[in-house]
Amino acid sequence: MSNQAGQSTTSHARMEARLTVAALVQWQGRFLVVEEEIKGQRRFNQPAGHVEPGENLLEAACRELKEETGLTATPTAWLGTYLFKPADSEATYVRTAIIFDLEKAPGQHHPEDPDGDILACHWLTLEEIAECKSALRSPLVWQCIEDYLAGTRLPLSALKAFIQS
Repeated sequence: MSNQAGQSTTSHARMEARLTVAALVQWQGRFLVVEEEIKGQRRFNQPAGHVEPGENLLEAACRELKEETGLTATPTAWLGTYLFKPADSEATYVRTAIIFDLEKAPGQHHPEDPDGDILACHWLTLEEIAECKSALRSPLVWQCIEDYLAGTRLPLSALKAFIQS
């Protein structure tokens, strides 16, 4: 849209996005999920959270995995980047999902949970996750699993960070 002088009159509001990461961890047909309490309801999510100042995406994903599950693992691929705007929130999220393909059994691990919002960690099959689909924290949880099962694997080297102090 333009005025009589030919100048643009369209207003472009800037979207403020919250930068988050998620860790998709799979071991022998089971996916690692965390159980959280959100607004009084139990929800299931991949280990995930906000990127902290000074962190790159891989560092953030490793930290969230360790904090929420007690598991230390090495990222193996970038799954994708997803944009999510919940209907009941003003917030918009940009979520980068990182794959952690384990080379050995994860053993015993428990949340370190500095935020106090993780109730438990579970290793669930696809069928078990499908059964609790209505309790997933967002549609991104299921979408990430579908993309993983479809064979989506992007190189970690494509994730760049230029953090200046």
